[in-house]
Amino acid sequence: MPQTDPKTIKAQLRKGELKNLYYIYGKNVPEVEKLTKQIITAAVGDNEEFALNKLEGRYLDTSELYDMMQMMPMMSDHNCILINDYNCEKPRENMAGLKAEDLNKKLVDVLKDIPQYTVVIINVTGFEISVKTDFKTGKNIIKDKNKKLYDLAAKIGEAVECPIKTVAELAKDIAASVSARGSLISLDNARELAEMCQSDTLTIKNEIDKLCAYAGSGEITSDIIHNLVHRHSDVTFFKLADAVAVFNKRAAFDALDELMQDKDNRGAVLANITASFIDMYRASCARKCGKQIPDVKADFAYVWEFKVKNAFRDSSRMSIRRLRECVKILRDTNITLNSGGGDEKTILEQTVTKMLMTKN
Repeated sequence: MPQTDPKTIKAQLRKGELKNLYYIYGKNVPEVEKLTKQIITAAVGDNEEFALNKLEGRYLDTSELYDMMQMMPMMSDHNCILINDYNCEKPRENMAGLKAEDLNKKLVDVLKDIPQYTVVIINVTGFEISVKTDFKTGKNIIKDKNKKLYDLAAKIGEAVECPIKTVAELAKDIAASVSARGSLISLDNARELAEMCQSDTLTIKNEIDKLCAYAGSGEITSDIIHNLVHRHSDVTFFKLADAVAVFNKRAAFDALDELMQDKDNRGAVLANITASFIDMYRASCARKCGKQIPDVKADFAYVWEFKVKNAFRDSSRMSIRRLRECVKILRDTNITLNSGGGDEKTILEQTVTKMLMTKN
């Protein structure tokens, strides 16, 4: 059976059709989690406490999994098992004395014998799977060892990718979501909102809540969007963080000038600068504890892995003590801006100067 799209799975669930094995992955992590939840609900209803077992992929014990699969359902028609973030490239947290191929084979063998009353869901939310695009079909093909689980699910169950939606697709979703809240928005303005949020579904949801609360039963116009929504520019925030890390004064102020062009959302500029430094602080602490990029992405529910990668790269040039000082400076700046005193641009320039003066 070929790869299935999320809409097809949802249609199957509405008809009461359940498969014994699902493999769900993709860059649209919120959609992965949403689809996982819908399958669980279809399998066990409101009886998750009794009929759902959650297993962490990096600590998976195939013997324990087999025993769980054989258990008869309690208070529901199905026994459901969720395996989160099993990575065939590195199946265990500690691979000392173990081979990935052996562990993967054991898991595949166990999954070939799923009882009819058991539903196993394998989803990926904490690491990025390497894919390539088949230009004939337009679909993605997994390149790494995770293709083994994907192929098995495609054969005996369902293999589902949740890709990032296009701006046009998001615009339709935005219009529908706004309408459900009693407000109005044109497709053109919905597309602009999607672009301003860089197609990040979590950010879009938060902005919709804010815009609908403001517009009430009226229309969300382009002016309202520009007044209330900050246009995301992660690249520039990374430039600023990188410049501070290497004490590059000119590059830091060039990045700040670019960010400050958004005169109506300077408070949001500070929030995003702060977020960049918190990302680096997390990465620095993780590195000190021996943790890697997938660990940080999973622990803090990052949607985009490149943000964590940038944080690991930039934080390597700054000590934890210096990062902590920068976060404190940004905290104090937020208090100053909220107090309403002083010119915002001047305050932010002073903030960048203070951070450049910190030492490793």
